[in-house]
Amino acid sequence: MLVLFFMSEGITETEFTIYGRVQMVMFRDFARRNGKNLNLTGFVKNNADGSVTAVAQGQSQKLQKFEELLKEGSFFSKVKKVIKKERVIEKIYSDFEIAY
Repeated sequence: MLVLFFMSEGITETEFTIYGRVQMVMFRDFARRNGKNLNLTGFVKNNADGSVTAVAQGQSQKLQKFEELLKEGSFFSKVKKVIKKERVIEKIYSDFEIAY
C-alpha cells in the first residue's frame, strides 16, 4: 500500500552503478551526503569488482541531479562510467545510508 502512495507522489527508484576510481576515495560518503541533501532515500555500497552501487528513491528531477553529481564524483574519485537502471520499489527506505 505504501508503495502505491510513493508511486502516486511521483517517487521512483533508480539503481546507479559507478565505475572508475570510486573506492577508498570517500565516494560512498559523497553519495550519501548528496542523496540526503536532495531528500532522497536509499543506500550506497562498495562492490567486489571495485565499482560502487547506489540505490535511491525520490522524485525524478532529484534523481537526475543525483546522477549528475555521481558522474562528477568526489574530490579524489575518477568516475569513468555510470550505469542507470530504473527499478520497481519493493522496499521503502527512510534514510540514505552507507551499506557495508
